[in-house]
Amino acid sequence: MPRNPDDQLAGPQSVLAVFAHPDDAELWAGGTLALHARHAPVHIAIPRHDPVRDAEAQAAAAVLGATLHQLPELTPAAIRALLVELTPHVVITHPVHDTHTAHRRTAEAVLEALPEAKIETGRPRRLYSCDTYNSLTTNGQVTPTAMVDVTATFPTKMQALHCHKSQPIDDHFGPMAEDLARLWGRRSGADFAEAFTALPVLGRLPGIAHL
Repeated sequence: MPRNPDDQLAGPQSVLAVFAHPDDAELWAGGTLALHARHAPVHIAIPRHDPVRDAEAQAAAAVLGATLHQLPELTPAAIRALLVELTPHVVITHPVHDTHTAHRRTAEAVLEALPEAKIETGRPRRLYSCDTYNSLTTNGQVTPTAMVDVTATFPTKMQALHCHKSQPIDDHFGPMAEDLARLWGRRSGADFAEAFTALPVLGRLPGIAHL
């Protein structure tokens, strides 16, 4: 019997993506979240912003097939409560060394919230950080441990990203998303891919191929 039977499951399992801004889920993990949503529950947690951006986030999550949780703040206590409520198999957040301060704070809040939730519920089983601006962190280049082929869901990712009409999607975020997806795709043998880096969960890293 495997020590953690969930790790032996063949298909994608439930996912919680915790991000700092309304468009982060689509930009950094939209193809992967849409792919997982075909087979398992996908949840996105972000802080509330203004009414325009909140509505854009709701529309984009619906395109991805995800359930959106808009929290007053992404505090460790709020994230821990959501982890206990949803018991996701997989959590995705920003790199700890992201160049964006709000991204770093969000990653740190997830890391602070995770141990107690893990001890209480046994989940999440796996924790990943996503890509960032041009794959550059304050600690150097992103060095992923998993690249997900999102060729089938890349159009969905871009459709969801374009829901954020208040943001510079056409001139900035859209081209960057396509460039990064093509880059990781070339590195992994796909047309489009998204990159993730496994982080330890109470000293344990995943030994599986899918998120």
